[in-house]
Amino acid sequence: MTMRLYDSATREVRDFVPREPGRVGIYLCGATVQGAPHIGHVRSAIAFDILVRWLSRNGLDVTLVRNITDIDDKILNKSAEADVPWWAWAHRFEREFNRAYEMLGVAPPTYEPRATGHVTEMVELIALLIERGYAYVGDEGNVYFDVRSWGKYGELTRQLLENLSTVEEEASDKRDPRDFALWKATKDTDPEGASWPTPWGRGRPGWHLECSAMARKYLGESFDIHGGGIDLRFPHHENEQAQSQAAGWGFTNLWMHNAWVTVGGEKMSKSLGNSLTVDAVLEHGEAVVLRYALGAVHYRSTLEFSDTSLDESGAAWERISGFVQRAVELVGALTREEVADTDVPAAFAAAMDDDLNVSAALAVVHEHVTAGNTALAAQDRAQVRTAQAQVRTMLDVLGIDPLAQPWVDGRVADGAAEQALGVLVQAVLAERVQARAEKDWARADALRERLTAAGIVVEDSPGGARWSVKGGTSGR
Repeated sequence: MTMRLYDSATREVRDFVPREPGRVGIYLCGATVQGAPHIGHVRSAIAFDILVRWLSRNGLDVTLVRNITDIDDKILNKSAEADVPWWAWAHRFEREFNRAYEMLGVAPPTYEPRATGHVTEMVELIALLIERGYAYVGDEGNVYFDVRSWGKYGELTRQLLENLSTVEEEASDKRDPRDFALWKATKDTDPEGASWPTPWGRGRPGWHLECSAMARKYLGESFDIHGGGIDLRFPHHENEQAQSQAAGWGFTNLWMHNAWVTVGGEKMSKSLGNSLTVDAVLEHGEAVVLRYALGAVHYRSTLEFSDTSLDESGAAWERISGFVQRAVELVGALTREEVADTDVPAAFAAAMDDDLNVSAALAVVHEHVTAGNTALAAQDRAQVRTAQAQVRTMLDVLGIDPLAQPWVDGRVADGAAEQALGVLVQAVLAERVQARAEKDWARADALRERLTAAGIVVEDSPGGARWSVKGGTSGR
């Protein structure tokens, strides 16, 4: 089956055919590092991480560029309020974003360029746009894109220019209020070092300019996919496309946009006070469960986040990881190479090729977990081994194989810590066995409740009690 993806520009699902056979170039709008990452930010990173994993699983060489906006008005304003140098403020939250990505199993991009490191390329692009008649110089230090000069402006979001209102601050040196800044003159209130010299005056880049310049540097004048959150479609992506195509570049062949995360039916935003940071959520749950919750809903569907949705994801994860653990106990853990060499089931592949339908793909995972549990009950070692391979190869595509990093590192490691835990748990279980033998049911229940309170799950079976750390290691 040919992979098909929804193109936000044409508003239709299209066959995905790479520009260059065997290679895919993707540009993903990354973080503006003004504050701590919230779950809305990382949903986009997870969605495109899954896309890259699936393309790579199909033998394609993927180049992913995810930028960092490390200078803009919000960064300057917030750093000034905190009395911290703007570059230190940006660096602090860049590190927080990267830590959040790592905790949630998002693989690093091929390149992660910062806006401040690409001023030369931006100045070159501005000069080209002025030369071609699509940009003009305003007051000293200001350069604007002339939206009326570009007849296709509004094409991405299907809006007519006359119906658009300005989304930038008013400026007396603009020809049209809807023109957007390519370069912004230094303000008296700007901190030292937050500007660069140019032929048109000292200043700093407009927000939209950086992505066009960096996409061209790392992916060329034309590339396969441009991605980001749906809230970036206008004005950011509209302006990116206009200035890139006006420069004579083909730019992206396909646009992909992930939908919002909502809380209580409202889009997450700091102004609503419902912006859930990754750190805050992980104080009450596991990172792999959060990844499952953010990745399980189709990337183009709005995701309503709540304690209930997180609990449901936790239960699903326990079922999947529990099967993998029991399979390992019976037949041993398959190597990463064995997992990579296992073909994903046809139904899983069909779901992923259908515009990354992860929810349908997860249904296939659960079907194979059910079959694997049946094989475990029958002690059919060959079928258990096959089921482990199939389940884990699908989980690897989704970034949630419990025996892969970072999840394997998040469990109780083999060694002294696990041995100590095992001795303590077994001691309590031995007391429980004795209490049951003496028909002291109250004490037996109390011992089990003590383990439960400590995060130890106990399952009674004909072969004896089996215990596991919730989301972690297990034993008998």
